[in-house]
Amino acid sequence: MKVCFSEKRNAHSRKGSSLIEVLIVFMISAILMALLLGAVQKIRGSATRLECQNQLRQLGLGLILQHNSHRYFPPGHRSQRSLNSIPFTGWTYNLLPFLDQNPILQLSQIAFISETSPFEGKHPLGNVVPHFLCPGDSRVASAKKSLRSGHRAAFTSYLGISGIQTSEKNGVLFQDSAIRLVDVLDGASHTLLLGERPPSTDFQFGWWYAGAGQRLTGSADLILGVREPNLLPIFSGSSCGPGSYSFKESRFSDPCGMFHYWSPHTAGANFAFVDGSVRFLSYGNQETLEAHATIASGEW
Repeated sequence: MKVCFSEKRNAHSRKGSSLIEVLIVFMISAILMALLLGAVQKIRGSATRLECQNQLRQLGLGLILQHNSHRYFPPGHRSQRSLNSIPFTGWTYNLLPFLDQNPILQLSQIAFISETSPFEGKHPLGNVVPHFLCPGDSRVASAKKSLRSGHRAAFTSYLGISGIQTSEKNGVLFQDSAIRLVDVLDGASHTLLLGERPPSTDFQFGWWYAGAGQRLTGSADLILGVREPNLLPIFSGSSCGPGSYSFKESRFSDPCGMFHYWSPHTAGANFAFVDGSVRFLSYGNQETLEAHATIASGEW
């Protein structure tokens, strides 16, 4: 009888130990899985950031080629009084031939002959140009209907640097600009050309084509200052105030993110310089960003 009792007790002990071992293995597996998922997400984030850098580098080099062909950088944004009779187009329009997008360019040229408004007719407002898009923002893979005007538009994840504020016109790409390399007195390696900023939450701003912008200035559509003000009508209860907006983190659901540079990447955003280089700048470097935003600040 004693032997049987001892055998039963040992059997129960072995069963109890097995359950504990299973729980331990499960906990260790869960921890390892969490670490693995974190590592995978980090790798994916780094890959996306690198892909965005490459996209931005291509756009920067395209603008340099445009400069070499015409002896000046294209207008950041064309006003209604533009001599070219292609209002509300800008630097993205001029890059089409350098991005193997001649069919879209020809479609636009034909449309402007019969319809001077780029918002109507057969204009390629909804034609997606992959070169203008950062893969970190899945929203821009297809054209979206704007919640204010109702237009179906395609986007750009990158905007031209118009200076400190678009109205000051002290950067490289502002409304009706024609900046030459010799005008960039601070030096090509010290002057910003393009920066990351996802389209607005309501899909009204960030159009690569027909980007009228705030008060028809192109601001927040094709170009943006690094300390841009909110120029939209502000009513009681508006979520975004009238003050100027600096370089900081944001999110796709934030309606105020349209007024400043930011990216879907962690800790900062990519920027292209006039010399063709691309650098990742961390949030919190507003002073540095402002120093690089103008062509003749004399700070370098």
